[in-house]
Amino acid sequence: MKNRSAKSKLRLMMLACAAVPAFMCAPNSAGAAADAELQKVVDCMRANVPSSVRIQEIELDVTDRSGSPRTLKGRLFAMTENGLIRASLRISSPSDLSGAGYLVRETPPDHGDQMYMYLPSMNRVRRISGGSADGAMLGTDFSYNDIKQIESAFDGSEPVLEAPAAIENRPVYVLRLKTKPAQDSRYTTMRSWIDQKSCVALKVDFYEGDKVSKELTAPASALQQSGKYWYLSQMQMRDLKENTATTLKVLGVTSGTDLPSRYFDPNAFYLGN
Repeated sequence: MKNRSAKSKLRLMMLACAAVPAFMCAPNSAGAAADAELQKVVDCMRANVPSSVRIQEIELDVTDRSGSPRTLKGRLFAMTENGLIRASLRISSPSDLSGAGYLVRETPPDHGDQMYMYLPSMNRVRRISGGSADGAMLGTDFSYNDIKQIESAFDGSEPVLEAPAAIENRPVYVLRLKTKPAQDSRYTTMRSWIDQKSCVALKVDFYEGDKVSKELTAPASALQQSGKYWYLSQMQMRDLKENTATTLKVLGVTSGTDLPSRYFDPNAFYLGN
């Protein structure tokens, strides 16, 4: 039996929380115990999801195969609307990318999430879909699909709660999520290590088949609070196939404040400050 309510509400948000859709309950005592434990995780994650997040500045430090560095700076805004995630990233530097924007709009299950990109050089908004969604976002090691999955949700995945573990002596929940073909993802499985105190993912492995192709990691020291909500002030995405890495740093977070609707409008998300 599917828990449809949980499936529609659970989210894995960048910088804020990690979440999964509904667990498939087994009709026996062992299944009931597992479901109760997962519900405990779910409740913790829900409590760490703010209605809105404003990040005054983020830095994306990119290191290519030759070791050459490049830094992108920008601002990130996110909110929930009727239980669905909206997230907007706007780049301020370097100069060749200044004014670029990226928007994710989560939709109800089976409707396909909406992703948009704006580049000043093109002077138009482009809808991102299909194979393009697995491409590098602005030359970083985050793809459009990576950002969608981290900020938005693993809707349609099949989650399993594994045995608890520890990262830097901190107890963590371990969740394995198997994707479905309808998700149009290059990844077959995602595995997340979620800090039990903050309910933030300190590590996520992205599998292609039986091999990890990318890994997202964050030190426990990067856990910070904005009011009652936890987030990560730093994380790194490594592409193990390309031997490249991008470190994302977060500065100036505020949560629970009203945000202009234009930040999440496909026709206006890239305009103004």
